[in-house]
Amino acid sequence: MEGNIARNRAQLSGKLTNVLDSRSLTYSHKRLASILKKGMTVLDIGCGTGAITRGIAEVVGPNGRVIGIDSNPILIEKARQTHGETPGLTFETGDIYNLTYKGQFDIVTSARVLIWLSDPLKALQMMKDATKIGGRILVADYNHKKISWKPQPPPSMISFYSAYLKWRSDAGMNNAIADDLAHMFREIGIQNIIVTSQHEVSNRTDFNFETNIGIWADTASSRGIQMERDGYITEIEYTTTEKEYREWVTKEAQSLTMYMLAVEGVRTL
Repeated sequence: MEGNIARNRAQLSGKLTNVLDSRSLTYSHKRLASILKKGMTVLDIGCGTGAITRGIAEVVGPNGRVIGIDSNPILIEKARQTHGETPGLTFETGDIYNLTYKGQFDIVTSARVLIWLSDPLKALQMMKDATKIGGRILVADYNHKKISWKPQPPPSMISFYSAYLKWRSDAGMNNAIADDLAHMFREIGIQNIIVTSQHEVSNRTDFNFETNIGIWADTASSRGIQMERDGYITEIEYTTTEKEYREWVTKEAQSLTMYMLAVEGVRTL
C-alpha cells in the first residue's frame, strides 16, 4: 500500500515538468559526466524527458548504447520526440522495481529518483543486477533536510516545506536519502564506494538564479494541489506560499543550496 502511495505522490505535474527539460548532463549529473567514456553502455533510470540521457548518448557516441527508462509514458513519449534520433539512444517505459536487464551495462545510474521511492533498497538491488560484473552503479540524490536558503524565505514557505517533507515521509519516502546511500550500497554488497559532493548552489549573481531558486514556487503550485488532496495543506496556504515566495525571490533572496551527493560503487559479484 505504502508503495502505491509513494508512486502516486511522485507523479510530476504542472510547472515542475519544465525543470526536466532544463537539466543537462554537464550541470545536473556532474559526477556521471566525469566518468563516461566512448563506447560505454549506460542505463539511465528515471530519465524523465531525456535531457540528461541525450547528453550521456552524445558522450559515449554511436558505438555506445544508452537506454533511458521512466515509469511515466507521457514523459517517455516526449523524450522520444525530442531526442529519439540521437544515435545509440532508446527510451522505454519501465519500472525500477522490475528491471528486466541482467548484467548488461557498464554504468547504471539514477539522479533525483530514489528519494521518491518507498523501497529504495529494492530499487538499488535491481540497479546492481542490471550492471555488468566490474561495472558501476551511480546514484545522485538529495538530503532535503539540509536545504539552505539565505536569507530565510517567508514563513509561509517554511510552513509549506515542513508539510511537504511530512507528506513525503508519510508515504515512506526518505527525505535524507543522500546521507544513507553509502550504507545502502554496502548493505547489498556494492564495493569500492566513492561519495562526491554535488550540492546545487544558486546565487543571486547567477544568470538563471530566479529560475533555479524558483523551483520551490513551482513545487508549491504543483505539489500543493496533491498535498491539498491528501489533506496536508489548504489551497489558500499553497497559493499564498507561491505568491510570497516569488516576491521574496525577486526582492530579497541571495542564495539556495540543495544538498546533494553522488554515491557510486562497483559490482564485484
